[in-house]
Amino acid sequence: MMEKGSKIFVAGHRGMVGGAILRELRRQGYENIVTRTHAELDLTCQAAVEDFFRAERPEYVFLAAAKVGGIVANDTAPADFMYVNMMLEMNVVNAAWRYGCKKLEFLGSSCIYPRLAPQPMKEDCLLTGALEKTNEAYALAKISGLKYCEYLNRQYGTDFISVMPTNLYGPGDNYHPEHSHVLPALIRRFHEAKVAGAPEVVCWGDGSPLREFLYVDDLAGLCVFLMNRYSGNETVNAGSGQEVSIRELTEIVARVVGYEGSIRWDVSRPNGTPRKLLDISKAEALGWRASTPLEAGIALAYKDFLENPVRTER
Repeated sequence: MMEKGSKIFVAGHRGMVGGAILRELRRQGYENIVTRTHAELDLTCQAAVEDFFRAERPEYVFLAAAKVGGIVANDTAPADFMYVNMMLEMNVVNAAWRYGCKKLEFLGSSCIYPRLAPQPMKEDCLLTGALEKTNEAYALAKISGLKYCEYLNRQYGTDFISVMPTNLYGPGDNYHPEHSHVLPALIRRFHEAKVAGAPEVVCWGDGSPLREFLYVDDLAGLCVFLMNRYSGNETVNAGSGQEVSIRELTEIVARVVGYEGSIRWDVSRPNGTPRKLLDISKAEALGWRASTPLEAGIALAYKDFLENPVRTER
């Protein structure tokens, strides 16, 4: 287990997940936390990462740094998503091994699982089928990262673990109109429609896909929990265990935001994966379960959106 004075590196602390992990560590009394902004440390640069680990020698690493985005961003810039994510995760994981890190936790994504995997998706369905094409490059990068952790464990006896979260939302999210994920994109769209008095909001697809959402601070609690309580080669799924249709989700967001116009569905736009529900029985067996209801979490996310408008420009 991590001692309160252990040196902990949170990679990606300015992102939504890294920021939540940082908050949770501080809430639990961990004080010797090392962070670097992208301007201070470019994780895609091997030499810079080498210099950092040689100088700092962190005992524990939370690898939450990543290039992320929604369907449009992933589908239009797959080379960028693969390159950036592959480079940064390989550099950090390799340096953590070579400079004696006691334990590393790799943050992945549920998109690593096959597009038509049996539902709910268990950890062992990895690499049993084709991936969703719209985010295939990102998924391949994440699969490579978690597999590299597994191979280091097998070959060199490291204690590197992986966590695969479902769709995340909450404080620190990205609300860019084109590059954000579905829930923050909906929050921005309905807010702007409310402010403008727009009579309708147009949403992509037909609203039928089912999605699972996890409040990011719930994930952070699991991440710290696993760092202290879990070791093993198989990844651990992180989800709420509940799913909602995109159509139902838009209605919840509209209600939270206070938008009273109509919703129109543009069926010429892609739906994405039809269903993505994680099997979270492993995390539950270890003693963890998400605690934030979806509508309450969306209300907290909307509050963050209103208080931090700079995130709408990323």
